Amino acid sequence: MSNPAQAPKPPVDVMAGKLRGRGFTVARTVLLILCRMLFGMKIHGLNHVPPGGPLVVVSNHLHNADPLLVCVACPRPVHFMAKKELMSVPLIGRIIRFGGGFPVDRGKADRQAIQLAAEHLRQGVAVGMFPEGTRSVSRAIERALPGAGLIALRGNAPILPVAIVGSEDLPFNGAKQLRKKRRQAERRRGVTITFGEPFMLELKPDGKRMTPDEAINVAMGRVAAMLPEEYR
Repeated sequence: MSNPAQAPKPPVDVMAGKLRGRGFTVARTVLLILCRMLFGMKIHGLNHVPPGGPLVVVSNHLHNADPLLVCVACPRPVHFMAKKELMSVPLIGRIIRFGGGFPVDRGKADRQAIQLAAEHLRQGVAVGMFPEGTRSVSRAIERALPGAGLIALRGNAPILPVAIVGSEDLPFNGAKQLRKKRRQAERRRGVTITFGEPFMLELKPDGKRMTPDEAINVAMGRVAAMLPEEYR
């Protein structure tokens, strides 16, 4: 007779207490209207977003609001990894958790965050990440960290590349706010979010799996291909 104390713990329902179903649809519709009115947000490539199943969403990162913008643009819930410091901020932390976000310690290889991301994928949930690990101050893509590549490899899930343009012009971006004033004619109008075609990581020509660094470089290369030259 097996010992109940030794029985494996059942997996955590990663959607429990999170925004989903009709609540997600209503919230997204309202926020989408607001984003289009306030930021002139445009969305391209919605036909590329798989309606269900595990998915790793990777994007360039320009502004604090990028996770919200991607979540509003995407027709299905995306649970983003968020720096752990945000979780202790009153109200903001609660909003992030309600939206499905979970903490990651960017200063180390956060095994707990990686395991939680893998559990999301096992349950068919989309996991969102900004592989650069921080917002770009120049608009150009910065060196990507391998953690997102590791999650994509372990999860064996399709990767959905997302390109964000224009969010760097939005206010309230903290220390990463672009200080350089561009002429009005050079300033981009609104925010554009483009979803690329999802893809699976393939084996290398020698038959070996990619390393996490190689995997994330491939993914960010897909993102860069959708961006204007000054964002690459």
